[in-house]
Amino acid sequence: MLESLIESGGVRHDWTCEEARTLIAAPFGDLMQLAQMVHRRHFDAGEVQISTLLNIKTGGCPEDCAYCSQSVHHKTGVGAERLMSVDAVRAAAVRARDAGATRFCMGAAWRGPHRRDMDSVCEMIAEVRSLGMETCATLGLLEDGQAEQLKAAGLDYYNHNIDTSEAHYGKIVTTRDFSDRLDTLARVRAAGINVCCGGIVGMGEDREDRADMLRTLATLPQHPESVPINMLVAVPGTPLADMPPLDELELVRTIATARIMMPRSMVRLSAGRLEIGPAAQALCFLAGANSIFSGNMLLTTPNPDPSEDHELFQRLGLRPMPPDAATAS
Repeated sequence: MLESLIESGGVRHDWTCEEARTLIAAPFGDLMQLAQMVHRRHFDAGEVQISTLLNIKTGGCPEDCAYCSQSVHHKTGVGAERLMSVDAVRAAAVRARDAGATRFCMGAAWRGPHRRDMDSVCEMIAEVRSLGMETCATLGLLEDGQAEQLKAAGLDYYNHNIDTSEAHYGKIVTTRDFSDRLDTLARVRAAGINVCCGGIVGMGEDREDRADMLRTLATLPQHPESVPINMLVAVPGTPLADMPPLDELELVRTIATARIMMPRSMVRLSAGRLEIGPAAQALCFLAGANSIFSGNMLLTTPNPDPSEDHELFQRLGLRPMPPDAATAS
């Protein structure tokens, strides 16, 4: 019985590869039922957090991530731009807040933040925080002391995805190791910042890779408070441009498994929502996803229009999560 894999109301950190692979491959109905049970135990299943993601520094990244339109290694037509001004970031955050977002994420196409940019980034964080929004940043690998600077500025979450399983990682990124990702997560955790860490499905990995990716996260000493699950958006000019679309039910399985293995984490249905459509999105919410990114663009790739999200919420009977409800019981 799948129920034997979870403790009553508890949180496990001792998941085995076999258990994770058994879970993600379970009969679909059984998997969904268990994910719903776990989700409702810890969250209001009718609420979904609305987040907004802003690219504060576009293009020119020296990493060779095979999925990324912003890498200097790929000919995608995305040029390198300068870091946005603090005033421009604040204005974007105000627009996002007024449109209903309670969480504002700032992303920069860097291998890691330069020391000369840290003051500006910290000022951006403080400005967004002053608007009463939850703050998140994704800036790449962090050096010693940088996480503490971000914490002092008021950063709530730091996003640094592991992308895929350790076994599949070398087929996706060669300019940094899987262990580099984990080192940055450790720095973030040690600084007292909440961890936002997930991955991307549909990059040529198999189901066992997806299970192993989730097991890596679920066996950390403390689960990430936020787990974004992305569907690959195949960008022309990247090595994964011709990757065939993943079966949408595999995305749903991944989300359901993440919900069961990390019951108190926010599970974020992130990139690729245009590719899967409203019916598959509904299944993702049923599987335990309780956050989305709203806005026409997600870094450099298209995202559903906010009006489409509003209509979908109306059809499904979902409502935006209030600002103070993003922490599980």
